[in-house]
Order: sequence, then C-alpha cells, then structure tokens
Amino acid sequence: MILSRITLFKINQDRVMNMKTTPQSAIALTLIATFFWGSNFQITKFALTSLPPWTASVERFFYAVICIFIFFAWKEGIHSKVLKQNWWAFIILGAIGVAGFNGAFFVGLQSSNPVTAALIVATTPISANILEAMINRRLPGLMRVIGMAISLLGVALVITNGELNLGGVSQIVAGDIIIFMGSLGWSIYTVGTRVFVKDATPLATTSWTMLFGAIILAFIAIFVESPITALSSGTFESHLACFYIGIGGSTVAYLFWNMGVAIRGAGKTAVFFNLVPMFALMIQLMMGNIPSLPQLIGVVITIVGVLLGQGILSNVRFMNIDKNKN
Repeated sequence: MILSRITLFKINQDRVMNMKTTPQSAIALTLIATFFWGSNFQITKFALTSLPPWTASVERFFYAVICIFIFFAWKEGIHSKVLKQNWWAFIILGAIGVAGFNGAFFVGLQSSNPVTAALIVATTPISANILEAMINRRLPGLMRVIGMAISLLGVALVITNGELNLGGVSQIVAGDIIIFMGSLGWSIYTVGTRVFVKDATPLATTSWTMLFGAIILAFIAIFVESPITALSSGTFESHLACFYIGIGGSTVAYLFWNMGVAIRGAGKTAVFFNLVPMFALMIQLMMGNIPSLPQLIGVVITIVGVLLGQGILSNVRFMNIDKNKN
C-alpha cells in the first residue's frame, strides 16, 4: 500500500514537472521573475521601516530557505554526497553571495534610493564576466569593459542628478557604495558556483548556499543587533514585506527564472534581467516619486551600457546585417 502511494506520488510529480510550457508562457514566467526582483528594492524599504537590516535579511531567508528546500526535496531529493563533496564551497559562497550580498543590500537600502540600487545591481553580469576572464588569465573583452564604464556613468548620473562634479559626487551616499560592494560579492558568487562547485545541480547549489548564508546572517544579526526583540517589535507591514521578498522575491522568482532558462535558453532569458531596474523605476513612479530628466537619462545610459557589456546590442546589430544580406 505504501509502495503504491509512493509510486503514484512519483507519477504525479513527473506529470507536473513534464507539463509542456510554451515559449510564450516561458516569457511570461521570466517577466514575473524580473518583476519580483525589481519590486524587491522598494519592498525592502518597507521592511526596514521597523526592522534593522540584518534581522530583516534573516527573516527574509527564513521563509526562502523553507520554500526552496521543500521544492528541492520534491524535485531532486536531498543527497548527502553532493553536500560532502562541496560543503566548503557552499559555506564560502553562501557567506559571500547570500550573507554578504543580501546584508549589503539591506544595509545599503537604509540610505540608497531603490532605483539607484537596482541600477547598481544591474551591472553585476558585466562585472562577473570580467572577473571570470581574470580568473581564467585572459583579458576581458573590450566591449565588456566599455559597457561597464558606460553603465557606471549612467549610475553616477542617477546618483548625482546629472551633476558630475565635486559637488555632485558628494551626493553619493554610503549605501550606494555598500550596495556596489555587495554586487561585487554576487559576481564572485556567480563565478564561484561555476569554478568551485562540482557535480551539483543549480537547484542544489542554490539551496545549500542559501541555507549556509542564512545561518551566517543569523549569527551576524545576533552579534550586531537584537533580532528577537526587533522581530517582536516590528510592524505587520515590515513582516509582510519580508514574507513577500522571501517567497516571491527569492524562491518564486528563482524557480520562474530557471523555467524560462530551461524552455528558451540562458542567452535569450538573460536579456530580461535588464528589465529589473525598469520595474524598479515603474514602481517608484507609481508611488509618486518622479525622477528628474538627468536621472532618467542616467537610467537609459545604464541599461545601454549593460546591454553593450553583455554583447546583446552587438548581437542585434549582426542579426540585422545578416537579414539585409539575405
């Protein structure tokens, strides 16, 4: 009887996992994922209204770790062999990419603007590509370096409101620098998962690094804050915000993004990551915070720089040339 139930469960699981997803629905899932990531920046501001940053980050990953491990156990099963083989990499990458990046994200957003933070994070794919080239002892592509420089110029325009002089530079707040350092940590995490993790699926890597990162975040929160007291005194809105970014902005976004990658491929899906700052800007506009013209120009320049650094604009140009030849 038990065996038949297990068999029936596996059959139903396979049916769910093998449901056909059309390219159109994959695009919709990818858009939902990027919307969740874009909304994280503004929603985090709500979480920080009554919760200290490290405690809020721990609460976020409390929800995220539970959800991701439920899905992990259901889809692949939890195997100790992968953990034994990569435990040191999971701990280090969890410390840098989960605890480091998200700690910097929450601490930085105490003073940084959500759109500025989104633009800074949008440069992460380029810095990851440059870092990977350095690790492999080869020069990074010229267009990647140029794209990074252009995108940082755009970010500077947003931060300084177009005043690229000594007075404008003084407007750069500590939160912007902290978030930029965190984005570099995420670049290290991205490259590190390819270099140091062996024989582990992306879901297993994400689950284990998220778990170890959450544990490290908890220790930091206990050391620098009073998380139990902070959680008990936090408002319902702040806890709801942590729940949203823990479930929607972490677990659901990751799963939907990977479904898009599985259906449409990594290259076609990666383009949508550039919509994250656009969604952050849209949410800010809906809340009545209208950026100035120099800041809007900075947003456009940043996205163009990111597209150029990822080779997307070059690919589009060559596709048009090929079409004209035909």
